[in-house]
Amino acid sequence: MNTGTTSFHGMIRIVRLTIAIIFFGFFASCNGQIKTNSQPTTQKSPPKLIVGGGCDGCELMYIGMPQNLKSIDTNSAWNDKGQKLLVTGTVYKFGGKVPAPNVILYYWQTDSNGYYTPEEGMDQEVRKHGRIRGWVKTDANGKYSIYTIRPAAYPNRDTPAHIHISVKEPEIDNEYYIDNLVFTDDPLLTGKERRKLENRGGSGILRILLDKEMQVAEHSIVLGLNIPNYPEKNQERIRSGLEIGEDNPSFTPYHAYGPDKGTTVCPVCKYGRFHGILYFVGNHPNYEDIKKWLSFLEQESVHRKNYIKVYFVYGNDKDYDKDKRGRELEALGKELNIKNTALTFVPSFSDEESEANLNKINPEVENTFVIYKHRVIIDKYVNLKPTQENFNLISQTLDKTRSEYFHLSEPKYH
Repeated sequence: MNTGTTSFHGMIRIVRLTIAIIFFGFFASCNGQIKTNSQPTTQKSPPKLIVGGGCDGCELMYIGMPQNLKSIDTNSAWNDKGQKLLVTGTVYKFGGKVPAPNVILYYWQTDSNGYYTPEEGMDQEVRKHGRIRGWVKTDANGKYSIYTIRPAAYPNRDTPAHIHISVKEPEIDNEYYIDNLVFTDDPLLTGKERRKLENRGGSGILRILLDKEMQVAEHSIVLGLNIPNYPEKNQERIRSGLEIGEDNPSFTPYHAYGPDKGTTVCPVCKYGRFHGILYFVGNHPNYEDIKKWLSFLEQESVHRKNYIKVYFVYGNDKDYDKDKRGRELEALGKELNIKNTALTFVPSFSDEESEANLNKINPEVENTFVIYKHRVIIDKYVNLKPTQENFNLISQTLDKTRSEYFHLSEPKYH
């Protein structure tokens, strides 16, 4: 066969194939799609997560809520019988360092007999919250104050007396609850009950101060802390220590030098009323930096007198020997002529016998500074160098957290 004939037949095959493809495409388009066994699917977006995980009763905060809220609220029970109570503090944004304005706090509580007693004319739905309820909206500095009476525990129950709090942030669609406010002097607040606390928004334990006939409880709130589905997450690459807003735990380091030498006195148990600084150093001690920090902290102790207690807590677990470690810290204290700062140590920061593990200190960082007031952690720093700028940072933190109630006394417990 010659090449002309071959080319002619090839062209015919190409034309036939082209017609078949066009016909097939037309058929498919007319029928929408070629029949298959699979069914069309629609892609569903994941359900929207509820910040806080849901809250039974929090939605009642909107019933009867005044249109113009203030940062100070005095509820209807203030002039009733019962112990007058002021709960006051600052609401902070996530992280615990920046005040949060325009945050609504809704609270409700029992009366002095332990009941959520309604009042005449209350909305039927909200009667279960009783008449002792109210709202505050934080001011430009995140401050709020609630004047109420101290709630009583439920009759014939072992639940500690408490105040319920729900939070509505301006930028979050739904409200969420934080830990109930409970009282450290309540005999019903047992160790078992304390272990149930979730630290939602920070510790909910109130520690009472006395202002004549009124009890005062300073209480700050950290938005998002331990709140499920909260949109902000901790971005710190290096983690060490508990969070701002949580209670500083009890633990028993050995005192090698200082006022309680030779004991295992718990820092916040004996000196928890005012300010305290815990200066932790683990497996990477820089002795020149340690000396600079201890000299500065000793000066702060002298300057602030009884209103601060400073602890150096050494937790180097490498080649640990108790006697050797004690002699090492005693020599350091004598070299620096320390009189007020406690030089203490633990076998390691994971040690369970001393309960040093409760502090959650990372032994691989150079240092961790935890600052507390009335046992609650109010600030924290990791890997802080002993510069004048950082000395000022510590001093300013102590100065700005001295409120008008700082010098009030605690009740005498028997």
